[in-house]
Parts: sequence; C-alpha cells; structure tokens
Amino acid sequence: MQFVIVTGLSGAGKTQTIRCLEDIGFFCIDNLPPALIPKFAELCYQSKGKIDRIAIVVDIRGRNFFDNIFTGLKSLEDMGLKYEILFLDAQDDVLIKRFKESRRNHPLSSGKRIEDAILEERKRLEDIKSKASHIIDTSRLTVRQLKEEINKIYIMGEKFESLIITVTSFGFKYGIPLDCDLVFDVRFIPNPYYIDELKRQSGIDKEVYDYVFKWDETNKFVEKTTDLLEFLIPNYIKEGKSQLVIGIGCTGGRHRSVAIANRIYENLKNNNHTVLISHRDITKDLAGDGK
Repeated sequence: MQFVIVTGLSGAGKTQTIRCLEDIGFFCIDNLPPALIPKFAELCYQSKGKIDRIAIVVDIRGRNFFDNIFTGLKSLEDMGLKYEILFLDAQDDVLIKRFKESRRNHPLSSGKRIEDAILEERKRLEDIKSKASHIIDTSRLTVRQLKEEINKIYIMGEKFESLIITVTSFGFKYGIPLDCDLVFDVRFIPNPYYIDELKRQSGIDKEVYDYVFKWDETNKFVEKTTDLLEFLIPNYIKEGKSQLVIGIGCTGGRHRSVAIANRIYENLKNNNHTVLISHRDITKDLAGDGK
C-alpha cells in the first residue's frame, strides 16, 4: 500500500496536487483530521488491495486537530504501515499574491495581516517539513509543471530533486533581474544585432542561434558554465536551497542571451534536473534601437 500525506503552506498548491494524484489513481481525502488517519488506513487495508494508493491532505485548516498529526503518524508506524510526506512550499511574496488574487482568507488570518499568518503557519509546520520525503517549491511552477513534478515522483519513479532551476535571459540595459542567484555576462560574444538580416530576429530563431554558436568562445563558455552548475547544484541541494535562478545577460536580452540560455536549459534538462526557461526582455527591442 502506498500512503502519501500531503501537507504544506496554505496557498502553495495542495489542492492542485491532490487533483494530480487523483488523476493518476490515488484515492484522495482532503482535510482529514490527523486523529482519523490510523482508522482510515485500517479501512483501506481491509479492502484487500482494492484501495492500494492513498493520498491524504492534512494541514493547518484542521486548527487544533493538526497538532495531533505526529500521534496519527506514530500510529501508522505502530501498524507497520510505511508512508511518505509530500510538502508543498512557496515564497512568502508569492503566497501573499495568490491570496490577494483569489480574495480568500488565510486560515490563520483572523485579526492578523496575511504576512503574520504565513509566518505563524511556517513555524507550526517546521517539524512536519523536517520529516518530509519530498518538498516541492511551487513559487515558479505553473499547474502543468506541478503536475509534471508529481508524475515524475509517483509515476516514473525518477529520483526527486528538490531544487527547481530557472534559466532566464535578460538585457543589461533593462537591469539585472532582482531574483537572480547567479548572473553570467555574455556581451563578449559577437553581436548578431549588427547583422542586418539577423537584427529583427531573436535567439530562438535558427539563424541567430547558429550565428551565436559558430564562435568557439560561445561553445567553451556554455561547456564551462554547465560544468560549474553541475558542481554547484548538488551542493545547493545539500544546503537546502529549493530555488536557483540563473541569469544570462547580453545588451538587449534578445539575441545572444536567449540562444545561450536555451542551450544551458537543454543541457541541464538532459542531465535530469528540474529546470524552467524564461526570456524576460526578448520582445523589448522590437522597435529596432536595442542591441
């Protein structure tokens, strides 16, 4: 029997997660009081294999009942039933934005600011998070991407990597993205902007991509940068980092940085990392005066 406890921050995506698990064959229960977990597990066990994949959402909505979660989990252990804990997390600013957009109240926000309610919830979830089998930070994930991560864990059985990597291209003329952890400057590479037939295209177009990668320095840069990232990633994971944003910048963010960001993205993806791609400034120079 596969038994998954889904928990985490309010607004971090538990509802979408339980829907994903239901789609792949899990019998799902939302907001079950922890004290009922052992009884429910016993009922499932008595089904004699008819219900063998179970997912239960247990979170702060249970109020004081939630504090009994470790008692419930201890009962599962006493029954000899193995379980996994899937913890959903997100950055505070993302959670605040989601609550404001949905116009829903935080479960702990009675008489409090959302920020204070999130802080209190984090403190109350510290112990359960420390015991989690998997932690997914949904700050940068779309619903589709979250579903892909769930499928990797529970369908494909791939080794789960808690670090979500975003490779983003940008133009220095528009400023460095504030959330970048690592920034690489590729303005040393010959600029396609000065080639008339390439000027209005972008690094996504084959002609520009081929131009950028016809230079030895481009290929050496990508090779060495990928090697550096492969060294850093496991160390970031060991340190507990859940998000890594890699910025690749050129002058306008339309040609060189786009092509190189795409290549680094493909390299990391082929090495089985969870990686996203974005091009912040790719459309900003369409007026024709950028570089």
